[in-house]
Amino acid sequence: MAKKANKKAKSRSAAQTAVKKRSAAKSVARSSARKPVKSKARATPTKAATKKPARPRQRIAISHHREEDFKADGLRAYAKYRDLGIAAASHGLAQAHVIRLQGPCDPVEVSKLHFHDVDFQMVYVLKGWVKTCMDGQGETMMREGSAWTQPPKIKHMILDYSDDVELLEVILPAEFKTVELKA
Repeated sequence: MAKKANKKAKSRSAAQTAVKKRSAAKSVARSSARKPVKSKARATPTKAATKKPARPRQRIAISHHREEDFKADGLRAYAKYRDLGIAAASHGLAQAHVIRLQGPCDPVEVSKLHFHDVDFQMVYVLKGWVKTCMDGQGETMMREGSAWTQPPKIKHMILDYSDDVELLEVILPAEFKTVELKA
């Protein structure tokens, strides 16, 4: 019986050694496959030339709700905007504001096809509802709790909204152009 146990231990040890050898061979094959291949010299910019310019350090922005902060000094005459201080704190990297669309909705003034020359735009419905139309998406009803992104330069328009609608909008960069189009 001791001989059988000894034989089993030897064969198990031999099997483990064989597995280790195979694993080592695979490892060597893999490591040699990962070795960098030297390529012909190309004209590449220096590391300093490709480095992004340093952005100014961002500050903390804290904004508390105050009715007097809603101003009619934004992009649309039918809206009041409450700036959340993000543009100043981020040195123009982004902007965020709460928008109150003033009701009742007048489609002649509101429903104008346009796009924004931005890198990123996100809208979240805080209160009420808004009906939008986006190129490739069609008409969509956004209600309290709805959120959407608008890809750069997507053609869109607002079709209708509730008298109590409030939206949170985040845009990158803070300064951008809006282009109105003929429908």
